[in-house]
Amino acid sequence: MTRMAELDEAQIRLLEGRHIAALATIRSDGLIHLTAVWYLYEDGLLYVATGSHTRQVRNVEARPTASLMVDTRVPGIERGLTASGTADTVKGDEAEPLKRRIHERYLTERALSDTGIGASFDASDDVVIRLTPRTWVSWDMGELNARYFEGRLSTETGYLHPLDEA
Repeated sequence: MTRMAELDEAQIRLLEGRHIAALATIRSDGLIHLTAVWYLYEDGLLYVATGSHTRQVRNVEARPTASLMVDTRVPGIERGLTASGTADTVKGDEAEPLKRRIHERYLTERALSDTGIGASFDASDDVVIRLTPRTWVSWDMGELNARYFEGRLSTETGYLHPLDEA
């Protein structure tokens, strides 16, 4: 694991990729609330569209810190980033273009134009959580695998079991 202040090109490409991220917020009892989310990385900030009624919004508004983890999970070459920092909510007209860009990253044009799908996401996601990273932590098992194990850690070599799918 590496802690850093700035991101390199490969890390930015990871954030700009389409992945499911994990958003961590702090509950009123001090425990972590962890949620799988769609996200957007733009101009050094991270955005998550959600509903104003959700626990993560209540948590952020009461305790304005959060972390977001983005990772890839290919056995032997797993890598990822976690951003931690201050969080706030973006609402109303300011949230509209952000949530639209998030939806466009994950939903096809066909889904967006389908009134049963696009309109449902548009109506339910009425808030955007904005995370301003203060720290980044990265890891790259592919680099470690290459350096220390000559790339032998993979499912193809028989050294790792494949991950289960849904």
